Amino acid sequence: MVTVIDTVANRPRPRHPEKAHRPDQEVLRKPDWIRVRAPTSRGYQETREIVRTNKLVTVCEEAGCPNIGECWDKKHASFLIMGEICTRACAFCNVTTGLPNALDREEPDHVASAVRQMGLNHVVVTSVDRDDLKDGGARHFADVIRAIREQSPETTIEVLTPDFLRKDGALEIVVEAKPDVFNHNLETVPSHYLTVRPGARYFHSIRLLQRVKELDPTMFTKSGIMVGLGEERNEVLQLMDDLRTADVDFLTIGQYLQPTKKHHPVKKFVTPDEFKSYETVAYAKGFLLVSASPLTRSSHHAGEDFARLRDAREAHLAKTATA
Repeated sequence: MVTVIDTVANRPRPRHPEKAHRPDQEVLRKPDWIRVRAPTSRGYQETREIVRTNKLVTVCEEAGCPNIGECWDKKHASFLIMGEICTRACAFCNVTTGLPNALDREEPDHVASAVRQMGLNHVVVTSVDRDDLKDGGARHFADVIRAIREQSPETTIEVLTPDFLRKDGALEIVVEAKPDVFNHNLETVPSHYLTVRPGARYFHSIRLLQRVKELDPTMFTKSGIMVGLGEERNEVLQLMDDLRTADVDFLTIGQYLQPTKKHHPVKKFVTPDEFKSYETVAYAKGFLLVSASPLTRSSHHAGEDFARLRDAREAHLAKTATA
């Protein structure tokens, strides 16, 4: 069992006690196309120091992202707000489940300060699930967005939110704060929700993304899934159709990597050619932007992708106007 330090209480806590009862699963050997080097660069160390100084948590570390070395070297980071403890126990996730600590009311200013120090043009803000809060943490998201706007008005903001299940009015609070991109990941196909994402509801997540467009048609929407969990190709294609029905602009597809033997096993390592095929089909279905590769993650290259997303919308509008 791995031990991490609780940044609030500054004490060791066990990692994943809620998954201890699960039987060990075979961990497949990674193919060559998915291997990455350990991070050692100066840029990585500088970003790590900024994160530590501001007592922040990043999803880059908590989720064990394979791209952390590349992103932190470029001073890119995705901030995980509202603590390190999640109220749900998804079978794929490497974040600890349990009873979260109280919200840190100074966190919005700390995040905004780190964004300013890093000179970010684009920032991604995500969170653990906070089913214990009346609004699911929506107002805290809004406070973080506004704090960043105050300290770094030129920085574009992307939020990756929970589903706010059974939290009436929560989504509206976040959308009203005007993030530039609203991201909510489906994670997997509906047939796998019971085993992979048991606390969530597939069609609620689809409806959440659709509702964002109803509240603000100009806001970019985004969603992502993992493959290699045992899904069938036709299920992925149907999921694409469901997202397009909700008018989602941007789709990400990446390879699922098993964090520990207690997590859901990798059923297959999807080849680069298969990812390219998914990308081709997704563009044909009408997404403005698609990122599909073994190492694709929701926040990977988010800043560059946002610029491409704006360009794609402008090109689409110009084409529509002349049609």
